Amino acid sequence: MESNIIAKTIAFVKSELKNAEGGHDWWHVYRVWKTSKEIAKTEKVNLLVVELSSLLHDIADSKFHMGDETIGIKKAKDFLNSEGVENEIISQVISIIENISFKGGNFNLSFTSPELMLVQDADRLDAIGAIGIARAFNYGGFKNRELFNPEIKPNLNMSKEEYKKSTAPTINHFYEKLLLLKDRMNTAKGKELAIKRHEFMETYLEQFYNEFEGNY
Repeated sequence: MESNIIAKTIAFVKSELKNAEGGHDWWHVYRVWKTSKEIAKTEKVNLLVVELSSLLHDIADSKFHMGDETIGIKKAKDFLNSEGVENEIISQVISIIENISFKGGNFNLSFTSPELMLVQDADRLDAIGAIGIARAFNYGGFKNRELFNPEIKPNLNMSKEEYKKSTAPTINHFYEKLLLLKDRMNTAKGKELAIKRHEFMETYLEQFYNEFEGNY
């Protein structure tokens, strides 16, 4: 039963995200799913909840739906109901989807669980390191944002709404989110995996600024 629902969920997500922006496509979901399963080896969690949540967490990211956070939740719930998944499992998965996003980092969770903490770590790990850098600039290009503008300083105290509406250069996103994630990991494995990726971003930024200013 569990392997069957996972296979069906994968097929559903692939279909829903076939034309998605490159940083929030099936392969983003795939990486989060794989990382979630890796972290789950070190945590006491319901693996079915972890897998379903990681697979469905970005089924309709609000960034691509005029900021509407309800679409992804409805799609995930409708799909799980159509597959006859237990209500208790659905409830946990939906609660994770509702609370997983960074959203500027300045808001209180309405729900918490070991499964949420784990999947959130996996999602955040995909936002940092080499993949995270690629995703940041891919999304910045998608939104036609500047790479860097030294006259526009990062805003480290954005509200959730300010974060969602930000049009700042992509480099600012490193300071407003990516470089903050290492210290916001929940699990021991997540913290361990974040260190190398964080250090890579710091090295990248040093090189970026040297090239930007022509320091040879």
